[in-house]
Amino acid sequence: MDIAQLHQLFLAHPKVSTDTRKITKNCIFFALKGDNFNGNTYALEAIEKGASYSVIDQAEFNSSDNHILVDNVLSTLQQLSTYHRNHCKAKVIGLTGSNGKTTTKELINEVLSKKYKTIATQGNLNNHIGVPLTLLSIKEDTEIAIVEMGANHQKEIAFLCSIAQPDFGYITNFGKAHLEGFGGVEGVIKGKSELYNYLLANKKSVFLNADDPVQLKKLGGYIKKFGFSTHNPQYYQIEFVGANPYVEIKVEDNIINSQLVGSYNFTNCAAAIVMGKYFNVPIMDIKSAIEGYLPKNNRSQIIKKNGHHIILDAYNANPTSMKAALENFKTMNGAKKIAFLGDMFELGNTASIEHQNIADLADQMGFTNVFLIGENFNAVSTSLKTFKSFEAIADYLKDHPLGEKSNLLIKGSRGMALERLLDHL
Repeated sequence: MDIAQLHQLFLAHPKVSTDTRKITKNCIFFALKGDNFNGNTYALEAIEKGASYSVIDQAEFNSSDNHILVDNVLSTLQQLSTYHRNHCKAKVIGLTGSNGKTTTKELINEVLSKKYKTIATQGNLNNHIGVPLTLLSIKEDTEIAIVEMGANHQKEIAFLCSIAQPDFGYITNFGKAHLEGFGGVEGVIKGKSELYNYLLANKKSVFLNADDPVQLKKLGGYIKKFGFSTHNPQYYQIEFVGANPYVEIKVEDNIINSQLVGSYNFTNCAAAIVMGKYFNVPIMDIKSAIEGYLPKNNRSQIIKKNGHHIILDAYNANPTSMKAALENFKTMNGAKKIAFLGDMFELGNTASIEHQNIADLADQMGFTNVFLIGENFNAVSTSLKTFKSFEAIADYLKDHPLGEKSNLLIKGSRGMALERLLDHL
């Protein structure tokens, strides 16, 4: 069965699954393989649970008329998604960057959905499997698809672009994330820039933060670009009013009061605003969309608990986002400020120095207390309190309650799961 024939089956059964625990009736199950599992072994179970077909790549499991045998299930999933993407009329916006991808994606979707039928990457399904699944969620009447692309090594974004074939693209920033895989900051810039490389090579349109010198150098001479700036009159003007704690923006004499904490969220909002302008969304609809967006999933959430005012930013962390979070926390009103900082992952041989840098920065901030959590932070040289594990800080809080109401910052990499601290305050 070729991709065109498989696509006809998909149109008749327009839902796919890669997990037999999440089978929906009449879906197509793709029997992917991983380091510790082989989806082929679950192909018959998927049919029994209600899937119409199972796509497999091992002949010994071809035990049903509802099995479709292919050379490689993952490659077939990717090819099908590209075929479907080109079958539908939707314009595709590709989005990548070191920090803020998911928040920016959600803001863009909020803004553009005011005028268009949109779909966007669900959660963080932004890799070589997630991107195809996002493309396959495009419907016949979808007008714009916002596709988030994640990467931790060179050529990954280029590969995802070959699958998604974006018509537009935006890079949030170039930060100290996944340094181990990219081989340093210059490697991050090179890897993330693969999105712009694709767009320029195919004469597609790009969005840019014209206040970012790296983006401006890359795109300054390119014609098909639309950017925003706080001061450069050649680009759409968006003014940062402040963030105490919520980001406030002025655009076209309108004040937009977001529900996003931290000055670092200004550019995330600005990207959504400039795309709204490009796609002719009325400014008052843009304002309504930005103001109505509530962060979730441990991303810059504001939580009030037991009298404490908490910034919960425990979805992920790297040196760039950690520095931004600390600097923003320092500007917040309130005398008593306590920061809980968890280890930053995927930093390779720079882990030691980057954790030391963040410890030194936090020590200089003059907060009431700073608690450093994780094996990397536990190894730094500092006068701050360090804890080798989450269990250690949890035990400490049992004997040392925080007492009176405070402003709290909780930030760390996903693997630290620092949201668990909420149960110990």
